Amino acid sequence: MLRYLTAGESHGRGCFALLDGFPAGLHVKPDDIDFWLAERQKGYGRGGRQRIENDEVDILAGMRGGFTLGGPILMAVWNRDFKNWTDAMDPWKPSTGPRAVKVVQPRPGHADLVGAIKYEQDDCRNILERASARETAARVAAGALCRKLLAEFGVDLAGHVIQIGPVIAKTDKVPSQDIRKLSMKSPVRCCDKEAGANMVAVIKDCKRKKDSVGGVVETRAWGLPLGLGTFTQWDRKLDARIAQAMMSIQAVKGVELGIGFRGANRLGSKYHDEIVREEKARVGGKYRRLTNNLGGTEGSMTTGEELIVRVAKKPISTLMKPLRTVNIDTLEPALAVLERSDTCAVPALAIIVEASIAIVLAEFFIEKFGGDTVAEMKRNFDSYVAEANKR
Repeated sequence: MLRYLTAGESHGRGCFALLDGFPAGLHVKPDDIDFWLAERQKGYGRGGRQRIENDEVDILAGMRGGFTLGGPILMAVWNRDFKNWTDAMDPWKPSTGPRAVKVVQPRPGHADLVGAIKYEQDDCRNILERASARETAARVAAGALCRKLLAEFGVDLAGHVIQIGPVIAKTDKVPSQDIRKLSMKSPVRCCDKEAGANMVAVIKDCKRKKDSVGGVVETRAWGLPLGLGTFTQWDRKLDARIAQAMMSIQAVKGVELGIGFRGANRLGSKYHDEIVREEKARVGGKYRRLTNNLGGTEGSMTTGEELIVRVAKKPISTLMKPLRTVNIDTLEPALAVLERSDTCAVPALAIIVEASIAIVLAEFFIEKFGGDTVAEMKRNFDSYVAEANKR
């Protein structure tokens, strides 16, 4: 069973990911992880923090000579900005210096207020440091390792932005294999050039107005075998685990598979994907769907079709023109605290969602084809696919 945890604060020493249950024998190069960390930092609308950090992974345990060992893998992404926060974020000494001022004006939409009450804190910094989306650097590092494992079985995935504010891209007909190439040419990671230009304009306008804007990203995964997941228990359903992973990403407020909410007004005859059988053997089996409205799953199991996941992100809650709040010290009306932030982080979300889906898929691969080594997993995988293609 693959398990992963993250740790770290936004302005602490670093962000950390621990992967337990990862198989031995996967060959990994630094760039396999650093590439995706760098991609996470890109995107029009990001704030000043990205000019400070230059995220790279540091493997602290679980690898030797470029190969995973089968034990827990501990990864660190060190915060360069920590040097500016050393006195304020010292784990042993009381906070000192200009950054040690207590945060007592919680931001609407952030974890500040509820977290401070729940954990009995009089300084919202003790909440916002961990609640920050800086934590996703650790997720992307873990996801990059899982992506590398999935590639051993011919699985790939790509994400892109399909909406920012009111601008919706026309990308339904973009082949999945072209998404990465096209999206990486765009400052907002959008495959629709015209829509991408309009998205940039929306972000510019929000920045001028000292506001923020959200949007929607889509990730597609292909090369999947049929049968990952199960209908037998609620907590082992693939759809459910994907939804949990997506909703755990900071500022995400919605997730759908396939046409999701858009299909709620359709009749069943126009919703469900008709099935045909072909003699040609493939990883996904000989049965295929004429459409893919369900997004690659039935009964919370992969069908062999592309997995399609869309995620909605709310606007960032830190506004340069702050909203009304209450000072938790004086209990008087106040304006929310200002923290360095992005105008729009939707392009970065595309990378974070990719990584998070890769982790979930790796969990199910290890659960289904489990072994102590990648080679053992491949033997189990090949045997399963061969049997499935006999049906």
